[in-house]
Amino acid sequence: MATNEPSVIVNPPVDGRRVTINGTYYGSARDTKGLEHFLWLAGFDPAWFDFADPDVVEWRGGGPDVW
Repeated sequence: MATNEPSVIVNPPVDGRRVTINGTYYGSARDTKGLEHFLWLAGFDPAWFDFADPDVVEWRGGGPDVW
């Protein structure tokens, strides 16, 4: 992963999916739009991310289609 990309962890779905970016908890996302919002809050442009790429997002308990 390039140094300008965040370390994104999306935890298993339990009333949303807890999202951590670069070690900071941002909240629970209920869909990819919520994840994009958290990336934006962290200072990243979510348009550049392929959420299905495991080098970009570490999905725990299901991939980007599981909410």
